[in-house]
Amino acid sequence: MSQPDKALPFQQLSPDEILNSVESLGYACDGHVTALNSYENRVYQIGIWDSKPIIAKFYRPQRWTDESIREEHAYTAELFELEIPAITPLRDAHGQTLFQTGPYRIALYPRVGGRAPELDDPDHLLQLGRCLARIHNVGAVKAFVHRPVIDIQSLAREPVEFLLANHFIPADLLPSYTALTQHLFTAIEACFARVKDCAFIRLHGDCHIGNILWYDDAPFLVDFDDARMGPAVQDLWMFLSGERDYMQARLHDLLEGYCEFRDFDARELHLIEPLRTMRMLHYAGWLARRWNDPAFLQAFPWFNTQTYWQTHILHLKEQLALLSEPPLEWQRR
Repeated sequence: MSQPDKALPFQQLSPDEILNSVESLGYACDGHVTALNSYENRVYQIGIWDSKPIIAKFYRPQRWTDESIREEHAYTAELFELEIPAITPLRDAHGQTLFQTGPYRIALYPRVGGRAPELDDPDHLLQLGRCLARIHNVGAVKAFVHRPVIDIQSLAREPVEFLLANHFIPADLLPSYTALTQHLFTAIEACFARVKDCAFIRLHGDCHIGNILWYDDAPFLVDFDDARMGPAVQDLWMFLSGERDYMQARLHDLLEGYCEFRDFDARELHLIEPLRTMRMLHYAGWLARRWNDPAFLQAFPWFNTQTYWQTHILHLKEQLALLSEPPLEWQRR
């Protein structure tokens, strides 16, 4: 079971340290550093003399091995070589993409502008489906060796065990939370048992609207930091939320584009609500594990309050009810 972060790995990452790290890799910085929205790692836009800005990503120490980071980079390079719109890191003269500068590992990326896709626009969903299918065609060619697999143990049971072991759940809510999560584990396992032989492929892994940049009438996928093995629907379900009829309509648009390039196993629709539930459990555990990082205290002041845990339990109860409902329906036209 993971332990809480005891070190503050980014506390000494000053603007001078950031610029020195980038310049040590051969870039002439113009002094402009803009922090981007990232908490697990630290990501900055860096101004470059007489050139476009670049993006510098400083990896959280001890989270990934060098091999798993390079495996992520190699996956995005495969996509890039096939002209699939995924952002891959810049290489040096020796073809390297991962660098060590002082205590930090760093990768540099080209800056790509864009806006979020409009999920109410059927054309955006069609194009997004086509893009994800092409990514999955590449992801199915071979398996990750060094990156994790989507499973109930790591994404549901371990976060709950961590929260309980480290006394995050208020005492008056502890019996309700403990009983509820046990029911959730049973329901999630039952859903996965229905599709136990579905294919696991290499995925983006964290495919939500914040990791899509709509540029020049096409989606660009960024931040493959959570790439892992899992069912294809993991990269689709986060675009589906709201009332059932609304999700049903969005699903049809998304899969209509997807199936132009790749078949979709409709049995995986049984996994949408289990995967959503696991993400909710994992998110609470992730915040708790990082609670010693000052950036988290500042960005998530509402976490670990009585109101937060009451609301979290309410949402989990709603998920338990959804896990017993029939999955969304889809038939290829």
